[in-house]
Amino acid sequence: MSDDHTHVQEFFSARAADWDRRFPDDGPAYAAAVASMGLRPGGHVLDAGCGTGRALPPLRTAVGPDGLVVGADLTEAMLVAAARAGRDRAGRLLLTDVASLPLRTAALDAVFAAGLVAHLPRPTENLRELGRVVRPGGTLALFHPIGRAALAARQGRRLTPDDLRAEPNLRTLLAGSGWQMTSYADDPDRFLALAVRVG
Repeated sequence: MSDDHTHVQEFFSARAADWDRRFPDDGPAYAAAVASMGLRPGGHVLDAGCGTGRALPPLRTAVGPDGLVVGADLTEAMLVAAARAGRDRAGRLLLTDVASLPLRTAALDAVFAAGLVAHLPRPTENLRELGRVVRPGGTLALFHPIGRAALAARQGRRLTPDDLRAEPNLRTLLAGSGWQMTSYADDPDRFLALAVRVG
């Protein structure tokens, strides 16, 4: 993927208004993925590439009223859809590129990222940037509400050994960007890899 994000913005802008209607049953999968992160009341968490903000309500529930929830996305139309759905009440929405976050180093306890890794132009550098804003020992959750095979079938493509989210590839990628994978699940109904910030 090139560093020019125009095609990503165009793709998601065209689909933003209809996104939640296209995938109406994903809510429980998002809630379960957030629950697996072990967030605590008062925690600070980023939803990186938040889209329409479907993870924001469960993230808010996990960190409580004293926690900080930020949803960051590159596509303004997605954030507009998130606000229209009322999810801006669960967290602050931020129009930004997750490859260059306007956040302090080690400011967060965790990052949740649904469907993000496939859209990163420079995955090692970009995951390192997510790590920069997370304290040592903090958590990263890479999630998708369906597994790799189901997603490939939906997109009309085949899984190949060089798929970034295949366990050995993802483990190596995370290790090279300051994360240590702690669990990996690729089931028909979800993809979830958890990692801890090293250092």
